[in-house]
Amino acid sequence: MYAIIETGGKQYKVAKNDIILVEKLKVKEGSPVKLDKVLLAKDSKSVHVGSPYLKGCDVVCEFLGNVRGDKVIAFKYKRRKSEKKKIGHRQDLLKLKVKEINISKE
Repeated sequence: MYAIIETGGKQYKVAKNDIILVEKLKVKEGSPVKLDKVLLAKDSKSVHVGSPYLKGCDVVCEFLGNVRGDKVIAFKYKRRKSEKKKIGHRQDLLKLKVKEINISKE
């Protein structure tokens, strides 16, 4: 069983016990995270496709902590102008472990 979810403007394919890194959400320590924007869900018998989301379906995750992503360098340069700019960025991420995928029986 797996599902395709949307969070933070990105889509993730998740299955039970997967660990994913998603954009930072407002979550309290130790509380379960419920992701309800499920685009597609597949169980052993059938595939459920939403338009755009499935109603009554969600993915329950366990919060494992905050992490920072890899550094991304943005380098801007203009030739013959002696102008250059180097900027680094590290995104704040949440580390989540998928506990269960709930699919409604509609």
